Amino acid sequence: MSFRGDAHRFYVELRNVAKRNETVKDIKELVEVQEIVSFYQSIDTFNLKLIYYRMVKEKNGSGIIPLLVTSVPWFFFLFSKQLQEFLFQEGSSLWLLFSFFYLVTLSLSIVLHFREKAWAELHIKIIQNIIDSRNEKKKS
Repeated sequence: MSFRGDAHRFYVELRNVAKRNETVKDIKELVEVQEIVSFYQSIDTFNLKLIYYRMVKEKNGSGIIPLLVTSVPWFFFLFSKQLQEFLFQEGSSLWLLFSFFYLVTLSLSIVLHFREKAWAELHIKIIQNIIDSRNEKKKS
């Protein structure tokens, strides 16, 4: 198990494919990206720019997930006395269940947030590259 992240794991996979004398174009992640590139290349520039604008909106809007989850403690803070009385009743382990549920929800929302931002950034970069290459072709 490595804590280096997806980029390093992908590098290791590329290195292993090269060691086996296989082509990197058959790696699932690259096939997926190539399908996205091919799809966007099939769309005219005007509509591609509209898609680009929408992707930028999606990337910037994905920040609302952690905002909502991190604002929940402030809501609980408003009712902290009542919540403490409820969660810490004599012999009750509701606080443990509550804490577990909150930490899982927080963790999942953070993972979801960064995955969505990463995918949006991938689409944005692909669209930008296609538009830029089309503009360069027009100039030539």
